[in-house]
Amino acid sequence: MHARRAAGEERTLTSVGAGPDFDDFDDVQDPGTSRRTQARGEDRAVSKLWHITLSVSGSEAPLTEVRRGLEQLAHDHPFLLTSRYANDHAEIRYWEEARDLHDAAAVALRLWGEHRSSARLPPWEIVGLEVIDRETYHLRIAEGYGPPPAAPVGVHPF
Repeated sequence: MHARRAAGEERTLTSVGAGPDFDDFDDVQDPGTSRRTQARGEDRAVSKLWHITLSVSGSEAPLTEVRRGLEQLAHDHPFLLTSRYANDHAEIRYWEEARDLHDAAAVALRLWGEHRSSARLPPWEIVGLEVIDRETYHLRIAEGYGPPPAAPVGVHPF
């Protein structure tokens, strides 16, 4: 159970710890995979970090309700990096730990629907999903493509 914050109280941001099979070090040949798994071969699933961008859209809703819902989602799930919103659409960006792209996409596609009622999110539909591995994300940023790094962290209007 999560404690509620007082109105206006800032949320302390924390990072989400990786699973026990995730030892992401720079000297690993395949970035984002576990050193232990590479040392003994591919005998079990490894976790990787995936950058998720989830886009949702629907009929207009009051901006205050959209913001409150996204803030509640971020409070319930501190792995969310940033959310941008308007009265008829929103974009949520975060990192997900998963074995492969299929698992990361499946978790991302469930996020909005599973938390729609608990966070009182608008009844919008998912209209876009991008799932890229960490290496691709950083390559895009270094080359000047793709969205800028998710800063400032939090919930912001478009």
